Amino acid sequence: MSFPTPRIYYFRKYYKLASSLKIMKREIEDKTILDKFAEQFCSIVERHCKYIVCSGFVAIAHGRSRGTEDIDMILERVKEENFIELHEDLVKNGFVCVQSDDPKILFKEYLTKKGSIRYVWKDEGFFPPEMEVKLAKDELDNEQIKNRIKLPLTKLNIYFSSIENNIAFKEELLRSDKDMEDARHLRIIYKEKIDENEINRIKEKIKKIRIKNERIA
Repeated sequence: MSFPTPRIYYFRKYYKLASSLKIMKREIEDKTILDKFAEQFCSIVERHCKYIVCSGFVAIAHGRSRGTEDIDMILERVKEENFIELHEDLVKNGFVCVQSDDPKILFKEYLTKKGSIRYVWKDEGFFPPEMEVKLAKDELDNEQIKNRIKLPLTKLNIYFSSIENNIAFKEELLRSDKDMEDARHLRIIYKEKIDENEINRIKEKIKKIRIKNERIA
């Protein structure tokens, strides 16, 4: 088992304490930094498995002006050995995971238990931007990855979940003020191209699969 350096260990302890006390302003508003971080991270992940970037960064990449502390990524369900190779590649290229340096712990104790892990640039000292990484957990995620697309308006070499998926999840499942504003922004940008039937289909699937399962849990 690998152990973090003292600097990383103590910063992780401070990170957890500060996050619980909400004393750190972790949002970042510089889109140029977010774009660079996202493209670099995604280019490494693409060598190992399929992924999608979804949620808030999709709206930000389309010009929505708001801060964020992280970018959301969903990976296809990979085997442990594949994830280990991916993690080692990320570390080799200057990223570090906030939770642990041990990819086996990350995979068994976080990802396979439907949790998430966060990567940051090592040289930035555990400050944003962060990539929050999860494994696909159900049919909804699998479908998003299967139908992933690049969105030319963003000018980013990144695979995103579809605009219809992002709008449906924000309006039907997430529903915070920030999420609703993100959805409105995407509706304006893609006013002439949005497939409302597809959005409604996805919303029905969210109700049957995600919301129903969360109520049971």
